[in-house]
Amino acid sequence: MPESMKKRLGEMLVDEGIISEEQLQEAMHEQKIKGGRLEKILISQGYVTQDVIMAFVGTQLGIPHVSLTEIGEIPNDVVFSVPESIAANHCLIPIVKKDKRLTVAMADPLNVFAIDDIKMMTGFDVDPAIASETEIRAMLSKYYGGSGGGAAASGGGGGAEAGGDMQEIINAMGGDNLEVMEEKADEIDISKLEAAGEDAPVVRLVNLILTEAVRSSASDIHIEPYEKNLRCRYRIDGVLHEVQSPPRSLAAAISSRIKIMSSLDIAERRLPQDGRIKIKVLGKEIDLRVSVCPVQFGEKIVMRILDSSNLSLDLPKLGFEDEILPKFEKAIVEPYGLVLVTGPTGSGKSTTLYSALHYINNPDVNISTIEDPVEYNLQGINQVNAKAGIGLTFAAGLRSFLRQDPDIIMVGEIRDKETAEIAINAALTGHLVFSTLHTNDAPGAVTRMGNMGVEPFLITSTVHCVVAQRLLRRICKDCKEAYEAPPEILEELNVQPNAGETTTLYRGVGCSTCSNTGYKGRMAIHEVMVLTEDFRKGVLQRKTATELKKIAREGGMQTLRECGVRKVLKGLTTVEELLRVAHADESE
Repeated sequence: MPESMKKRLGEMLVDEGIISEEQLQEAMHEQKIKGGRLEKILISQGYVTQDVIMAFVGTQLGIPHVSLTEIGEIPNDVVFSVPESIAANHCLIPIVKKDKRLTVAMADPLNVFAIDDIKMMTGFDVDPAIASETEIRAMLSKYYGGSGGGAAASGGGGGAEAGGDMQEIINAMGGDNLEVMEEKADEIDISKLEAAGEDAPVVRLVNLILTEAVRSSASDIHIEPYEKNLRCRYRIDGVLHEVQSPPRSLAAAISSRIKIMSSLDIAERRLPQDGRIKIKVLGKEIDLRVSVCPVQFGEKIVMRILDSSNLSLDLPKLGFEDEILPKFEKAIVEPYGLVLVTGPTGSGKSTTLYSALHYINNPDVNISTIEDPVEYNLQGINQVNAKAGIGLTFAAGLRSFLRQDPDIIMVGEIRDKETAEIAINAALTGHLVFSTLHTNDAPGAVTRMGNMGVEPFLITSTVHCVVAQRLLRRICKDCKEAYEAPPEILEELNVQPNAGETTTLYRGVGCSTCSNTGYKGRMAIHEVMVLTEDFRKGVLQRKTATELKKIAREGGMQTLRECGVRKVLKGLTTVEELLRVAHADESE
């Protein structure tokens, strides 16, 4: 309620004969001493009930009063049309959705910020109703699982000027004309884009998107414009989940706001752009890697969330099996050579490399890295951002490092023959070099380097360990259940139990903790290949990737699939997750 209404509330209650002047003076005296809202003090002193207050205020404001206990069940699609953070933050809950109107029960029906937030997130017109805070909190606990809410998107832009009708804001940004402007680049009004990006409701909406992503432990945010809608998705535990999306008409304003935050050119809408944002949200400092790419109906934005508080640099906690961790630890303490980590984008390669560097980081060694970009800052390690646009490529950075008296070098990725040759020369001249490759398995890294034009004898002389890895989702501990594995599943896993024995597997049923996915968190599976003499001979003989993998397995290499099967049998993940991530070995 606005201050004027709060100040007059006591007088209005006296005028209507609901309370006496003495009761009002006593309540106001307590308010001066203890603080708090006048209506709550009147209720606590027993002078009036909450229902009477709600009905009275509703009458004075011309806003209907509703009793949520009498309403009973609210359809889930109505409740979840508003994000939990907004509902809990503003103490409200949707109760009716019809056509393009949403009736929302609110403890403070004059909270224009809350109404603006709902309009932005749903695109619906909002009809406020007044209800008791106690009943609303009970409903929030019932439908949202009692997880509370907390600070939604409050930082940086939620000032008093944020009020006003959302339709006026949309009109000010161009409304439907935005799509025409996108198609006719010469007619774009840059001042309008800047104004839209700095508009308080849009600032708060972008803050809300970022806050919810961090709260959900998402690794990436995808904002995708289509012809008639704007889709927002979070990648959580490696899988994309669609969330409540803003109205399509706000696409240009959201894009402009994110460009402003990441210091990009808001006038450039035809070429891809990359930037970075550093924010503090929910008490944590977060780095965002921003990629803006023009698509058919606007600009797609992908933001990678780099949360250093979630970075685990403890090698044993990365998921290495007990028998293969010592092999990797031995490889990373060698005085020289090349250690490669392979896998697709988002498979945790950088985390494994950071953990390895952390493991061997001592005051008596000089460690330098060149990355694109630096994802996490490591104390005691010299980290360089690659900038191909000014000539600071991986190859150029490596050449510079060799004049910096290094002991250990890490290059973000070997992408071409030049970088591969410099890395190999560094390994040959007494340096320990770490890098990554994009291959499907560990033996494939050797084949990939051969395809780049690196001579086999150079590969066998320098590479002494290759690690392939993937990330599997963990079964949620709160809804984990056991079941007897059917024979066809065991056959798929190449597991052969003893005669008469059954095999117990596990899965997640789905609960509020894991958002009904059955999974919470991730872990890695690894394929650690240490080059044996037989394997080196195979490389020199230019054997195929399949033949090399067979030699590696005969030499004791545990494949990704075999590592994953062990995780399944231990009850850490599910069969379905393993089949999604790791292919069967050819021998199976």
